[in-house]
Amino acid sequence: MNTNRPLRRPVDRRWFLKSTAGTVGATALSGSALRALADERLDKIDKAPETLVKVLYQSLSDQQRNAMCFDWDHMDKKRGLLRTRVENNWKITDQTINSDFYTPEQRALVRSIFEGIIHPDWHAKFDKQLKDDMGGFGKAQSAAIFGTPGSDKFEFVLTGRHTTLRCDGNTTDHVAFGGPIFYGHAAGRDQELADHPGNVFWEQAVAANSVYKTLDGKQRKLAEIAESPNEDDVAFRGKNSSIPGLPVSELSNDQRQVLAEALAKLIAPFRSTDRDEVKMCIDRQGGLESLRMAFYTDDDTGNDKVWDNWRLEGPSFVWHFRGSPHVHVWVNVADDPSVKLNA
Repeated sequence: MNTNRPLRRPVDRRWFLKSTAGTVGATALSGSALRALADERLDKIDKAPETLVKVLYQSLSDQQRNAMCFDWDHMDKKRGLLRTRVENNWKITDQTINSDFYTPEQRALVRSIFEGIIHPDWHAKFDKQLKDDMGGFGKAQSAAIFGTPGSDKFEFVLTGRHTTLRCDGNTTDHVAFGGPIFYGHAAGRDQELADHPGNVFWEQAVAANSVYKTLDGKQRKLAEIAESPNEDDVAFRGKNSSIPGLPVSELSNDQRQVLAEALAKLIAPFRSTDRDEVKMCIDRQGGLESLRMAFYTDDDTGNDKVWDNWRLEGPSFVWHFRGSPHVHVWVNVADDPSVKLNA
């Protein structure tokens, strides 16, 4: 295998986008035309979120495009390269999804794009997170489109409190998810208890702690780190840097199986093509054996040694879970450590 070639998904969506290029015209579509397109074409052919991003883009008026569409490498004065920015609570543009800025048909398209990048089993869980954190889908979220959908470079980004999600049309080389993402949940006051009741993502921490339970004393000594790093410090360290934590290469086969099950929990919320990208990225940097696992002991909610804060990290892989006081998860995955976090 040529490990230097850009990452590609198993399903070539570029071919699909090109094959449907004549579906919509170059001018903005009316609401009725958009509904007809969705009813007559998308329902019969494909509901790939990349296709819906193109439909959304071509439905936008000039005023809308000026407000939420950007060049691929657009630089923001405060945030730098805007397309690759990741935050735990932000609006990438000023226009809220559920505002009058968007038509009802466009709001429905944004929702469909969101549902397309999230696994169906997790739609209800994300809706609970959105309800708890923002009052529901679209109420405090904003979106942006970079590049021209259907071309060789485009990406849709959806942001809000505890949200940075992407749909990249397989046009961002080397990275999973189209770039770094963020997800999290604050389920109310009770979620600050040790078992974080009502938090839809806490099951991921439970799975990670299942790995910890299999470790012997020597392994735990390597895995336990006294001080948590900054949660948003998820730039790649590369192959020649020292990464704190227990090397997965020192786990037994049975322990690695438990870790593989935990990793499956981490990628479970996302569509199958994004899951496949993560797996390919791990394979290209050396497999699970290239990763290290760290459990941070300085902020243990309930003092129960069920570690709230932990990280799985490799040369070009960071999955940082901060579970205290509520859940923040920062994800940055690529097949090449030379990929920069914000470049």
